[in-house]
Amino acid sequence: MANILALDTSTDACSVALQVGEERSEIFKVIPRRHTHELLPMVKEILAQAQLSVKQLDAVAFGRGPGSFAGIRIATGVTQGLAFAQDLAVIPVSTLATLAQGYYREYGDDSHQIITALDARMDEVYWGSYCIDQGLAKLITAEAVSAPSDVSIDCATQYVGVGSGFNYQSQMDENLNSVIINSYADLQPHSLDMLAIASPLYKAGETISAEQAHPVYLRNQVAWKKKDQQ
Repeated sequence: MANILALDTSTDACSVALQVGEERSEIFKVIPRRHTHELLPMVKEILAQAQLSVKQLDAVAFGRGPGSFAGIRIATGVTQGLAFAQDLAVIPVSTLATLAQGYYREYGDDSHQIITALDARMDEVYWGSYCIDQGLAKLITAEAVSAPSDVSIDCATQYVGVGSGFNYQSQMDENLNSVIINSYADLQPHSLDMLAIASPLYKAGETISAEQAHPVYLRNQVAWKKKDQQ
């Protein structure tokens, strides 16, 4: 298996994870507004623990968003710097997919579909829905940003809710709430779960170059779409 470093700074949590062959490790901290100061030292620490250098990596995976605008820019910038310097492959991974993967790692539940949601501020949430297919989170409903009351999915099945967006669950549609059997608002994205998604992508050759690494904001994309339609 490949040597892959994964970075996530999309929420108040900051995490780095490393895959070396079959082994995976992670450093995870909840450090609001400290990501800029802590991320590179955490990268150095986890590489030192594995006695590995950056040039021995095959790829860098990063949380491309959605999430904190400043946060995902930090992970993107560090990823670009590391990958460009050593000509490494880059693997962008959705923060929402990472949350779904984390729920599966934590609870081992692949029998329910998962709605992941993050607090997007401004009384909105970033959200998407996923299923677990052969141990991996697979997107069902396209990622979106909306008011909690506008989160809209097929209510013909049961779901679990994951992520800080479920602090707004009382504002979500009554029909939606009727099919959410449990919610876990305190679950944070972990770069360890990003590795689970990134590793098969690397094996399949689904990588990009450092120059192609960009954040996914969702809110900005919606704003530009509206402007283009005017």
